Amino acid sequence: MVNTRGTGGEKRSKAEAEHADAGSVRVTDSLLGHLEAVDPKSVWPHEAHDFTPWLLANYQVLGDLLEMDLELKKAEHPVGDFSLDLFGHDLSDDSVVIVENQLTPSDHAHLGQIMTYAGGTNPTTIVWITAGFRPEHRAALDWLNEHTDPNTRFFGIKIEVVKIGDSLPAPNFKVVVQPNDWEKRVKAATNTGELTERGQQYWGFWEKFLNRIASEHSDWTQAKLPQPDSWYDLPTGTSDVVYSTAFTRQGLRVQLYFRSRDGEINQARFQKLHAQKAKFEDALGESAKFVHWDQKPGKRAAAVYISSDFASVTDVDKWPAMIDWLIVQHTRLRRALEAIGGIKSLL
Repeated sequence: MVNTRGTGGEKRSKAEAEHADAGSVRVTDSLLGHLEAVDPKSVWPHEAHDFTPWLLANYQVLGDLLEMDLELKKAEHPVGDFSLDLFGHDLSDDSVVIVENQLTPSDHAHLGQIMTYAGGTNPTTIVWITAGFRPEHRAALDWLNEHTDPNTRFFGIKIEVVKIGDSLPAPNFKVVVQPNDWEKRVKAATNTGELTERGQQYWGFWEKFLNRIASEHSDWTQAKLPQPDSWYDLPTGTSDVVYSTAFTRQGLRVQLYFRSRDGEINQARFQKLHAQKAKFEDALGESAKFVHWDQKPGKRAAAVYISSDFASVTDVDKWPAMIDWLIVQHTRLRRALEAIGGIKSLL
């Protein structure tokens, strides 16, 4: 239908309206380019020498695609007598992520390599990147996602490179295979009797929390998947320290949680932060009244946390207020950490 009124509501002739609309179409067409596919090997001639080092340096491309706080640390990671292309972690929970690259269509050899590397690294996330997936290999990844435990996830990623006219080529990776995390978690919880009403409430709460982060602080995390647990971790930039949110017996809290496998490292980092207590708490502002320094004597971990009066996730009517409070406290905690030099100053 042709709009015959101007922006101010004045009547336009049909001819004027059609002329304006036709003109806008011609201008739009003249400004639009056309996507052209580029052979990935023209950008990365050699998988091991070109593509793998590029992905190691630009792993945020893969992290954004997988909606994961990803950090890839090593290329050609040894697994027995073999070498895995890329090894890293999901910073939100410190779980292992492995990546196998292939600049050609999928084949049986690489599928076997993936299984070998998984057996030697105990990963949570397994990523196979190829120039294209044969139906049989796609079905194999789907089968693995269907029949492995809920803490094991297989992704199939297709490499695509595109450009518009004379522009530089740009990566345009596509997820071809991915796990249904919700279905796997529900199935596992149902089978073990763990998915209680409380677990469902945690899932719903973290879903709302993550949606709020995505809309207001998208740089905090790439994660989109909730969990049926009493805690949720956000990355600091290192897998050994996280911004943790938790419902504890003492109520809801936000904390900087030191969780290295080496307890001495946690204590050393805690002490570095405690040495700047005055500056840190000054940057916390009003939240400093509720801060607790928990060295956890005799335990491996340590934490600095901000407490609240919110008691339980079962108080569903208080969820909006809880999430408001969490956003404020996470903002202040990040500001305080930056005031003493950021996470790198503690490492």
